[in-house]
Amino acid sequence: MAGSLPIVGASIQLYAAGSAGNGSAATSLLMNVLTTDATGAYTVPAGYFCPMPSSQLYVIASGGQVGGAASNAAIMLTTTLGMCNQIAVSSQFVVNEVTTVASVWALAQFLSIGGNVGAASTNAQGLANAVATVAGLVNLTTGTAPVAGFSAAGKSPAPRINSLANLLHACTISSTACGTLFPATTTNGGTVPSNTLDAALDLALNAGDNVTELYTQSTANAFFTPALTSAPADWTLFINYTGAGMSSPDSVAIDGVGNVWVSSYSSAVSEFSPTGVPLYPNGLTSGGLLDSRAVAVDAQNNAWIANEDSVGVNNNLGSITVLNSSGQLISGATGYVTGGLYYPIAIAIDSNATSWVLNFGNSSLTLLSSSGQALSGAAGYTSPKLVFPVAIALDANHNGWVANNSGGTVTKVAPDGSQFTDYACCNGAAGIAIDQRGYVWVANYYGDSVSQLANDGTVVSSGYNDNGASIQNPQGIAIDGSGHVWVANFRGPSLTELAGSASTSPGQILSPAVGYASDAAMLEASAVAIDASGNIWVPDFGNDTLTEIIGLATPVKTPQLGPVQVP
Repeated sequence: MAGSLPIVGASIQLYAAGSAGNGSAATSLLMNVLTTDATGAYTVPAGYFCPMPSSQLYVIASGGQVGGAASNAAIMLTTTLGMCNQIAVSSQFVVNEVTTVASVWALAQFLSIGGNVGAASTNAQGLANAVATVAGLVNLTTGTAPVAGFSAAGKSPAPRINSLANLLHACTISSTACGTLFPATTTNGGTVPSNTLDAALDLALNAGDNVTELYTQSTANAFFTPALTSAPADWTLFINYTGAGMSSPDSVAIDGVGNVWVSSYSSAVSEFSPTGVPLYPNGLTSGGLLDSRAVAVDAQNNAWIANEDSVGVNNNLGSITVLNSSGQLISGATGYVTGGLYYPIAIAIDSNATSWVLNFGNSSLTLLSSSGQALSGAAGYTSPKLVFPVAIALDANHNGWVANNSGGTVTKVAPDGSQFTDYACCNGAAGIAIDQRGYVWVANYYGDSVSQLANDGTVVSSGYNDNGASIQNPQGIAIDGSGHVWVANFRGPSLTELAGSASTSPGQILSPAVGYASDAAMLEASAVAIDASGNIWVPDFGNDTLTEIIGLATPVKTPQLGPVQVP
């Protein structure tokens, strides 16, 4: 369908997503391409063979005629269907502009030009979660947004979806409109798209381009409602979630199935499904959770939470609470309290199952085994080089890198605590991350900038910045699967994307001038995490919310153990 009009004579193909990498070649499942009838309908015959029962299926409709117009070769629309073994014989789906927008934005990191959807065989979960996101954004049976029963914790981005669908609609009903759509969605120096699907993909991956012009185009044939009533800041799709016990949320981590864990300073821990459904309506509050400052997830999908305070244990100096994937306590009623914990403020888990806990109270490190036993002695590792430490990341050699909020340094710590090495690099280091190549990235809270160091401590840059246009008191920092750097700005209402260490211009600002999602009403973005579908999750300390930005980053392996990895 093109809006309410049937697309007659469109070519239909059913595909199974590829498994050789992101955007890899899909498998055609129909021996003969189908053609839509006078009502836009078609029937997929029984007998097609899926590569695997769990293969993700999708449909592409190409070309065809709308109303009395001539055949339009620029039409290319799509929808996802789900896993092969879960599609019933009687299933019915609508393919239109709305399903195309939802599919493209949710699958942006798995989609390549020409309509190929694919993921690495090791990231079937990330692809499945992205397909589930499509079904949460649009009713696949009616081709409309919002979906009835959308997560009660969030608000559907249906107005943006419908405005984008209206943008494509103008081109589907008249090839003349494609002449303005395609140039406006062309990436700088890139190939001009030749169909609506490729144009949508270009826009999803470059959501800050030509926003006002494209919004104006979307109003010319505004069939789908509700739609935006003014131009957005960019074309990102975002959802703000509330509830689930979140109160001053401070940290976020993703587990191996895509569930999102959020720790709140006001003590509750929240867990959301990959589609934003709260798994515990009021959050989790037992096991010594108190003034929770950080969360990390281990290889068994257990969540480790650093509590800055404790009551009646460890002299009220804090504890570590560990919850399994079902929210059950592993660490006992009071949490782990060994190893010199002293106001623990940050935590990271290594690939060897060691948990590194950073203590703000006495500037020390506590290393714990998977069962909570102290590996760093009764008092932890200490050094005068640690000065108001607030964040920690782990490299491939099991060293800890500590961001010192005072002193202008980061400190590299040997896994046995035998060596502490300072590197002068920064201005109020508040967040730290390590990329696939071993480069260290630091969010400079006071410097409104991001520093980069090589793994040997060589300072590549003491501060990439955009003069405060978007990088404002950065705190959270994460690396995506392409090595791009994502920064959550605690005093700026947006996310900033920077080119990574493998780029010809490391540190180059890739996001719009004011950052991405500047109209998501973020107040105090405190952290950032990326999942295996390419979604970005940002807890907002000031608004008691969790913001999901759909499909904007390259997927990463979750949970993150040590430096970031490709799934």
